[in-house]
Amino acid sequence: MKRTFRYYRIIWLRHDLAAGLSVFLVALPLCLGIALASGAPLYAGLLSGMIGGIVVAVISASPLAVSGPAAGLTTLVASSIIALGDYRLFLLAVIIAGAFQVLLGLLKLGAIANYFPSAVIKGMLAAIGIILITKQIPLALGYDKPDFWTSGLLNLFSPGNIAAFGHHVSPASGVIAFLSLLLLILMRLPFTKKLRSIPAPLLVVSTGILFSFFFAHATGAWALQPAQLVKIPANIFSNISFPDLTRLFSHTQLWKDGIVIGLLATLETLLCIEAIDKLDRHNRITPVNRELIAQGIGNMVCGLLGAIPLTAVVVRGAANVDAGARTKMSAVTHGILLLLAVVLIPFVLNLIPFASLSAILLMTGYNLTKPKLYRNMYSLGWKQFLLFMLTIIIILATDLLIGVSIGLLLSAYFIIQNNFRAEYKITRTVIKGTETALIRLNSNVTFLNKVKLKKALDEVPGYSVLTIDGSHCNFIDYDILEIISEFENKAKDRHIILYTIGIDKVNITAIH
Repeated sequence: MKRTFRYYRIIWLRHDLAAGLSVFLVALPLCLGIALASGAPLYAGLLSGMIGGIVVAVISASPLAVSGPAAGLTTLVASSIIALGDYRLFLLAVIIAGAFQVLLGLLKLGAIANYFPSAVIKGMLAAIGIILITKQIPLALGYDKPDFWTSGLLNLFSPGNIAAFGHHVSPASGVIAFLSLLLLILMRLPFTKKLRSIPAPLLVVSTGILFSFFFAHATGAWALQPAQLVKIPANIFSNISFPDLTRLFSHTQLWKDGIVIGLLATLETLLCIEAIDKLDRHNRITPVNRELIAQGIGNMVCGLLGAIPLTAVVVRGAANVDAGARTKMSAVTHGILLLLAVVLIPFVLNLIPFASLSAILLMTGYNLTKPKLYRNMYSLGWKQFLLFMLTIIIILATDLLIGVSIGLLLSAYFIIQNNFRAEYKITRTVIKGTETALIRLNSNVTFLNKVKLKKALDEVPGYSVLTIDGSHCNFIDYDILEIISEFENKAKDRHIILYTIGIDKVNITAIH
C-alpha cells in the first residue's frame, strides 16, 4: 500500500500536478465564458468546472478526460432557461438529465461510442482545433468588437479601413500573446529541457501578469483595458440558486428539456472519450458505461448545487494530454485549483490577461489540427481522407453534433455502396502445450465489426500465439487496421506472439 501511494505521489508531482495547473488555466476562462453565453450566473460555470474536476474525475475510470461546462450545450441551456422562466426549474432539468445518463450507463448503452469511425473522430478533433484557433485570434489581438471574422478582418484591406481596424485592436494584447506563444514554442526546444520542470502555462501566465502591470500604466493605444483581463467578482458565490424540488413533477417541459440535455451531453461525452483515448500515448481504453454513470452523477450534483450541465470536453482533455498528464489526478488537481483560486485569490486571477490564455489555447488548437494529421489521413486513401475532410467542413459550417452525425451517415453510405460484409472466424487449438488462435478475416471487414473484433482480441489469453489471416479479404477498413495496430502494442505486454498474413504492413506502420 505504501509503495503504491509513493508511486502515485511521484507520478502526481512529476506529471499530473503540472498538467492539472495547465488545464486549470485553460478551464478558468472557459467556465466563465460558457456560463455567460448560456445566460446563466457566472458562478454556475465555475461550479460546473469544479464538480467536473472533482466529483466526475473521482468516479470516472478515464485517465485523461476532463469534464466541465461545454460550449456545445450553450444554445440548449440558454433556450431552456428562457423557456422554463426560472433558473431553479432549469436546475431540476439538469438533475433529470443526470439521472437519464446514469440509467444509460446502467443499461450499458455506452458501447455506441465504438461505432464512430476513426476518420470522423479525427475530423472532429481537427475541426475543434480550427475552431479554437479562430476564436482565440481576436482575443490575442485584443479586438473589442464581435465581428472580427464577419466584417472586421474582411474590411481590413478596403480603402481607409486599416486605421479603423487598428482602432479596435490592442497592441498590448498582441505583444503579450506573441511573447506567450514564443515562450510556449521555446519550451518545446531541446535547449530549454532544464526549464521544463516549470509548467509552461504557469510561465506564460506569470509573464502575462508582469506585462499587464507594465501596460496598465501605459497611455493611449498601448494601455491594457479592464475588458482584456479576467474578471471574477469577489462575492461570486453569494447569490447561489438551488433547485425547487417540490416542482419536480409540475412541468412536462421540464422533463423534455432534461431528457434532451441528457442525450446531448451523453453524445458529446462519448465523442470526447473516443477522441481522448486516441490521443493517449499509453493506449488505455475508458470504460464508457462507467463514464456515463460518472457524468450522470456529476450532472445531478450540478443541478443540486446550482451549476450548469457538464460533459467531458475535448479542449480540456487535449490540453491535459498536451501537458503530459498520466492519471486522472490531473483532472482532480484542476478541479481543486479552480475551487481554491476562486475562493482564496480572485484578485490574482483578475490580473491574468486574456491574451496569455488565448496563446495557450492557440497552441492546443494547433496540436489538434497539425499539418501532419492531414498528410497521414491523405496517405490512407481517398475515402478516409474525404470522410475526414467532410466531417471538418460540416462541423465548421454547422456544429459538432451535426457534423459527426453527417460523417456517420457518409461512412454508412460508403459501406452500403461497396456492399461490405464484416466477417471473421476464430479457430483455437493447443500445440505442444501452447494455446494458439487463428482469426481468419473473410470478404470485406469494416468498422461495424470493431466491437466484436475488439472483444475477441481482448479474450486472447497471455503467453499464447495468435495469427490474424487477412489473405482472403477484398477490403480491410482502416479502423480494423487500427485495432490490429493497437493490439500489437498490447500483445508485447501480455506475452502474446502475433503473426499477420495478408495485411498491409505499410498501412499499419502509417497508423503508428
